Amino acid sequence: MSELKVLVVEDEPTLARLLSYNLTLEGYETTVVDHGSQGLQTALHRKFDLIILDIMLPGMNGFEVLSKLRQAGIRTPVIILTARNAEEEVVQGLKYGADDYITKPFGVAELLARVGAVLRRTSADAGELAIEGDSDEKVIAVGDLRIYPEKYEVTLLHEQIPLRPKEFEVLLYLVQRPGTVITRDDLMNAVWGFDYIGGQRTVDVHVSSLRKKLEMNQQSVQIDSIRGVGYKLVVQKKQLK
Repeated sequence: MSELKVLVVEDEPTLARLLSYNLTLEGYETTVVDHGSQGLQTALHRKFDLIILDIMLPGMNGFEVLSKLRQAGIRTPVIILTARNAEEEVVQGLKYGADDYITKPFGVAELLARVGAVLRRTSADAGELAIEGDSDEKVIAVGDLRIYPEKYEVTLLHEQIPLRPKEFEVLLYLVQRPGTVITRDDLMNAVWGFDYIGGQRTVDVHVSSLRKKLEMNQQSVQIDSIRGVGYKLVVQKKQLK
């Protein structure tokens, strides 16, 4: 089994060495860069299993790097490094697509635990989503859900769930991004369009209704609320067959 590859984008030399040393001891293949633009180019042109990204960087800050990566379709999990008690940085990082955060200063044990947790979660999420069927009738299988995009139908434990069209589109958008925090703005733009004049309350109402319908029976998929940011679809490990 090949080593998992971690990109560290950190301009503080002492911290960069600490991260690299301890990640390498744990068996990760670690690459360190100290500039935002260089970090972006490295992540765009090489494949990594995880990126540890500082917010305050020369040339291009961490938010810009993360935003450009997500815009380019790079879904590599990202842990942001942020100042202690900087709640606005955490919220902004999650909105841009970060998977987790660590506040400075931090201990080595916490760092390694967060790295391991993110890698396990994103690996499991990627493995839970499957495409079944042929081109005439594609079926998306996630947990106990079966989603039929062409027919706008959803079944849970082989029973059909009656969803309104927008509820279906919200579910489909979330299912295709398991484990990723999706902002309300992203959902609104994807489902209702950029020119929709309604407020974010519309998104909350549809997600609330969708969540209730999914929770009518015990099942393996749930929609978590991320306070101040949006929503995340979570696939439970234990599944009914």
